[in-house]
Amino acid sequence: MITTDRMAAVDANAAALGVPRKQLMESSGNAVAREVRAVADPGATVALVCGRGNNGGDALVAARFLKGYDVTVSLLGRPEAIRTDIARENWDALESAEIPREAVADSRGLNLTGPDGDDPDVVVDAMLGSGISGGLREPERTAAAAINASDATVIAVDVPSGIDADTGDPTGGSGETSVDADEGAVAVHADRVVTFHDEKPGLDSLDAAVTVADIGIPAAAERFTGPGDLLGIDRDPDSHKGENGEVLVVGGGPYTGAPTLSALAALRAGADLVSVACPESVAGAVQGFSPNLIVRALPGDRVGPAHADRVASLAAENDVVVLGPGLGGGDGTEAFVREFLTAFEGRAVVDADALRVVPDVDTDAELICTPHQGELVGMGGETAEEPDERAELVREFAAELDHALLVKGAVDVIADADGARLNRTGNPGMTVGGTGDVLAGTVGALAAVTDPFRAAAVGAYVVGRAGDAAAEANGAGLVATDLPDRLPEAMRNE
Repeated sequence: MITTDRMAAVDANAAALGVPRKQLMESSGNAVAREVRAVADPGATVALVCGRGNNGGDALVAARFLKGYDVTVSLLGRPEAIRTDIARENWDALESAEIPREAVADSRGLNLTGPDGDDPDVVVDAMLGSGISGGLREPERTAAAAINASDATVIAVDVPSGIDADTGDPTGGSGETSVDADEGAVAVHADRVVTFHDEKPGLDSLDAAVTVADIGIPAAAERFTGPGDLLGIDRDPDSHKGENGEVLVVGGGPYTGAPTLSALAALRAGADLVSVACPESVAGAVQGFSPNLIVRALPGDRVGPAHADRVASLAAENDVVVLGPGLGGGDGTEAFVREFLTAFEGRAVVDADALRVVPDVDTDAELICTPHQGELVGMGGETAEEPDERAELVREFAAELDHALLVKGAVDVIADADGARLNRTGNPGMTVGGTGDVLAGTVGALAAVTDPFRAAAVGAYVVGRAGDAAAEANGAGLVATDLPDRLPEAMRNE
């Protein structure tokens, strides 16, 4: 099954792979026509009720595939209000093909009956697809009532209009399915549903036969990260300071660059506030990199067990902790990581020297571990040359740990207990030191606003994208400091 949001991402990823939405609409419309032919013989009357988006566009295509049927097409609204170019092209194509069509400016004028007053044999509901929130408004509300009052076999395109594809409940949220336009939520009562690529979770609860149509979306659109994964990551225009994430980076001591790179990346990836908890011996150097950073100095020159309570207090004030950049090794560092994670119950990205402790720690925290393949093996995981085989090994190890994993490589593997994905953005120039610190900070910022698996997948994608832009500009001279400032552009989903 696939959720509405994930389906939108896969659709966009398919387009990025060279499968245009126009081609997918052609396949979808053909699938709708096949469903009509499955329930009605040639000569039957078919009324297609179309909205102004791509859901309606699917039915406009279907009309062209229904030769031998008595077809009428009703567009709810003005043709100039059709929302996408490909739907508009298919509306115009009906005129050239001499297929009867009408624009219904007022839904009260929608007439599903033929000249003899009989209901059509089939009604195709293509008013609204998945991803619609709120109850049906006009003209769809009255049109849904007319469809429900008909004796026709009703075929819904993707999901019945007025139904939440993820839950199966009416989008009005009242739990009612009254067709009274003045009471309760209204939804189309479909006899059959043609949905695309994969079944949607909410369709199981409907009293309707569901057909899942393969419309040619390649498996790679789901398997690999892509621009579609960025959908929904944008800031809410009404948000306030702190609502887009507060991140604490814990690191430094032997190194100053690593925690600084993580912190700067977290800011560029969208976090509102980023703090760095580091030994006082390097606090001034870290602060000197940028006035945008909040530095919390810890006594001494290494992070150790004595700092666990202070770091825990700071962590409680933040949404996500990035643990490990520049910490260095040693018994004291490992003891600190172990003590901190044992008590921590929040969300953390674990990187570098902090990783080796994770398999032995009993923690209630949500962790996103970001090892390279050598570090993965050091944690007890296994790897392989072939990406799909490696992905399955990483998924199994993620299930064993009960944490998300982002294993860095020429092809990154992102996994949790439920599945694995691959990322192929990035280039060999990113083997320079510090790019992993940029990745950890980026994932930390994303983990403040989305779930761990998605944060890891999007983080891998955008950091690789930033690295590709840096390589194009600097060639073999790419360095880690080239990446953070390129993250905002890499996160655009145009």
